Amino acid sequence: MKNTAFIDFHKSLGAKIVSFAGYNMPIQFEGINVEHETVRKKVGVFDVSHMGEFWVKGQKAFELVQKLTSNDVAKLTEGKIQYTCFPNEIGGIVDDLLVYCIDNETYLLVVNASNIEKDWEWVNSKNDIGAELYNVSDETSQLAVQGPNALELMQKLTDTDLSSISYYTFKYAEIAGVKNVLISATGYTGAGGFEIYMENKDAKKIWEAVFEAGREFGVKPIGLAARDTLRLEMGFCLYGNDIDDKTSPIEAGLGWITKFVDGNNFTNREAIQKQKEDGVSKRLKAFEMIDKGIPRQHYEICDSEGNTIGEVTSGTMSPSMKKAIGMGYVKSGFTKLDTEIFIKIRDKLRKAKIVKLPFYKG
Repeated sequence: MKNTAFIDFHKSLGAKIVSFAGYNMPIQFEGINVEHETVRKKVGVFDVSHMGEFWVKGQKAFELVQKLTSNDVAKLTEGKIQYTCFPNEIGGIVDDLLVYCIDNETYLLVVNASNIEKDWEWVNSKNDIGAELYNVSDETSQLAVQGPNALELMQKLTDTDLSSISYYTFKYAEIAGVKNVLISATGYTGAGGFEIYMENKDAKKIWEAVFEAGREFGVKPIGLAARDTLRLEMGFCLYGNDIDDKTSPIEAGLGWITKFVDGNNFTNREAIQKQKEDGVSKRLKAFEMIDKGIPRQHYEICDSEGNTIGEVTSGTMSPSMKKAIGMGYVKSGFTKLDTEIFIKIRDKLRKAKIVKLPFYKG
């Protein structure tokens, strides 16, 4: 198992360490609910150094990224970020990712930790045009500073006006005396904040500076368990749960990142476009429980007579709302708002209803 540059901090803070995506990662420090509420109300820091980072450079960089991804890279300008996915040949998704536009010959692709090797092979297999590719995942550390106090905390560490970094944009800044740190605002929690990308050699210095600056704001380290409950409250997809290599962007409700424009000839475009035009037999939908019970991944979703109409992909007891929530693929005919569905929990049908995202409105 690999360790991130922050592993000694995690251990010293008493984190519960688990293996995740090939890394030893902190699943929790004080407890999920405490950490979740810290991010919603104050500010928390996640070690997300396990994520993958690929550079795509050169005169063919734009052409390759446009060919690889479902969104329209032509809409990106310098300093902008795009959420997108790699469609595969069978209508599913290789991975969902972020594309950072440094300039029209330089892009940073940020991919999921569990898919780094698979994604790297995929990107290289499609690079028949000579774009320059660099996998810097093992050399890069990343922290996500999330919560309503994140801006005030981070502003103490830099002269760059961080309030000018709007949602899905980034800048390079000097952070805690470290030059050329990439700082962005994409978020995965719905609580606001920033991501900081740094070289491993600078990780210790930046971690210590963030926690020193954050002391007055009640900053705490946050584990992956709270990261999952926070993202689910917002209805953000998690690869391996809500999307995978067999779920299409249209089924997953990701039509908004799937652009059928001239010059955007991503893998399997024709079949995915047909899905958008003709409709699909199932869709990823959000639901909240009416009866008692917590939905878990792979639980059956049923109609009132107990017939299986889908499967839960993510579920939890929402720490913010104190109610059980979930997402899952549901057969067409059961996807409209307020439709009554049932989750099979320990062989009993528990009532739920289809709701609109996000679950947590703030």
